[in-house]
Amino acid sequence: MIQIEIDFNSDDALYLQLYNQIIMGIAADRFREGDSLPSVRQLADSIGINMHTVNKAYTILKQEGYVRVDRRRGAVIAIDVDKMQTLAELKKQLQVILAKGSCKNISKDEIHQLIEEIYEDYS
Repeated sequence: MIQIEIDFNSDDALYLQLYNQIIMGIAADRFREGDSLPSVRQLADSIGINMHTVNKAYTILKQEGYVRVDRRRGAVIAIDVDKMQTLAELKKQLQVILAKGSCKNISKDEIHQLIEEIYEDYS
């Protein structure tokens, strides 16, 4: 069973927490190409959330190309996202994040240090 930690006191929606945990699991190599995720019912039961919440996270992961649905195996990790599309989406997200940092006087060097710290977890 995959290890997912949900913070029920967080302001982040449960489906978003689940989505983020799976993305970070892929990036940290805990989930690999071809690995099966638990069924919607199994995962909902194991972490104590509604099946619709799990289904929403899985649907977004599928739409973004991180999982595919196999009739026999259910949701399967499939990291075949178009790189150019992903880079364009990341650029949009980073523009907002960097603008927030700039408003708080966070330097380019501090941002680079944060990126280095985060990437250490994924290499």
